[in-house]
Amino acid sequence: MYPAKHAIFLLNVFLIVNCGSTQKQDLSAGKNMEDEMSTATAAKFSLASTAFKEGEMIPKKYTCDGPDISPPLEWHGVPAEAKSLALIVEDPDAPMGTWIHWVIFNIPPGTSGLPEHVSAGKTLPDGAVQGRNDFRKIGYGGPCPPGGTHRYFFLLYGLDTMLKLPAGSTKADLVRAMEGHIVGKAQLMGKYSH
Repeated sequence: MYPAKHAIFLLNVFLIVNCGSTQKQDLSAGKNMEDEMSTATAAKFSLASTAFKEGEMIPKKYTCDGPDISPPLEWHGVPAEAKSLALIVEDPDAPMGTWIHWVIFNIPPGTSGLPEHVSAGKTLPDGAVQGRNDFRKIGYGGPCPPGGTHRYFFLLYGLDTMLKLPAGSTKADLVRAMEGHIVGKAQLMGKYSH
């Protein structure tokens, strides 16, 4: 009688331990699937330019040493939940802290890019709104480093809402308004030196 009870007890322990470990494996697998899905979504949402590739030098044409016009940009894989897009271009290598070169928001999610030489107007024909850069101007202000090679990050955000911000808003205004609404992010980095 005692051996049978002992055997049943061991069987119960075995089942509890194995069920517990199976559950942990399933939870872990679920977490990994979420990570893979996030990675896959991120991989689909991409930002590029025909003017320069990731990590390459930005042509003079798009800087203060040239006509200082905005480069052409194209994106793919905009998240399905996106109701608008926002773009920030910044230089984290500026001597006095990150320098903002371009702020633009409420870009329609159905668009596939921005053409070269976007006008400096407050709004674009498609309804996108431009903010103020650190040159204190609305629109694009190209790379103009005081010395050395700087990195310029073009950061594109997919948002689940349209933003109620006026033209001329700053990066800080935009970041506050985007909080809790970002459904995707794509990035392109180029470099420039005088």
